[in-house]
Amino acid sequence: MPKKIRELLGELERAGFVSRGGKGSHRNFTHPSGVVLTISGCLGDDAKPYQIKLVREKIEESQK
Repeated sequence: MPKKIRELLGELERAGFVSRGGKGSHRNFTHPSGVVLTISGCLGDDAKPYQIKLVREKIEESQK
């Protein structure tokens, strides 16, 4: 079963990202280290493979 958008958002929040709002189904996140990320989709939607990959990359980037 693919991950849901809400699971990706939870991973970002646990990694220290803060939501700075968005418009429509888009959500913008920032990390105190300066990393910025936008995720689109409703909470119950299946996450696309590129979204999962992007979230992992941004979390790694924020930990450097």
